[in-house]
Amino acid sequence: MQSARVLSEKEKFDLTIERLCYHLIEDYDDFQNTCIVGIQTGGVQLATRILEKLKSILRGGDIPFGKLDITFYRDDFRTSKKPLAANINDMPFVIENQKVILVDDVSYTGRSVQAAMTALNHYGRPQSVKLLVLVDRRFNREIPVRPDYIGISVDALDDAYVRVEWQEHEGEDRILIESKIKV
Repeated sequence: MQSARVLSEKEKFDLTIERLCYHLIEDYDDFQNTCIVGIQTGGVQLATRILEKLKSILRGGDIPFGKLDITFYRDDFRTSKKPLAANINDMPFVIENQKVILVDDVSYTGRSVQAAMTALNHYGRPQSVKLLVLVDRRFNREIPVRPDYIGISVDALDDAYVRVEWQEHEGEDRILIESKIKV
């Protein structure tokens, strides 16, 4: 049996996304030579929300947006017991000399980000890459990767699972932490 605790519901969820957007505006101003790349699938959901909010705050503007699949770049893809299904890569722009904002929903071991960096390099050499995450599980790193923009930080045991739910898929925006409990 699993026990779930809500870390963030709709109002706090929305405020967190808005705060992340204002941090990006402080650092990137008019977003010249900047693109946003979401890691499939949770990072794409977050990146889409970030883009929508940025367009609302900035009253328009066109920031290039890409979707990056890391399925076969992960160092554990061969150990999966079930067949893996890759998502579509959609990078309709050149990242050469661009400032890339790489987006993921949850930062945990750092392995997804490592895979994303490898995949991203197949599209060119960016000027810089900054990592934005909604949830940072800061004490569980296996790879030395640290997000530049963090929505919330969570301290959790290794057997806990942080789950982000999206209005479009689960019916509401919220962040949960689940832990396995023996009954």
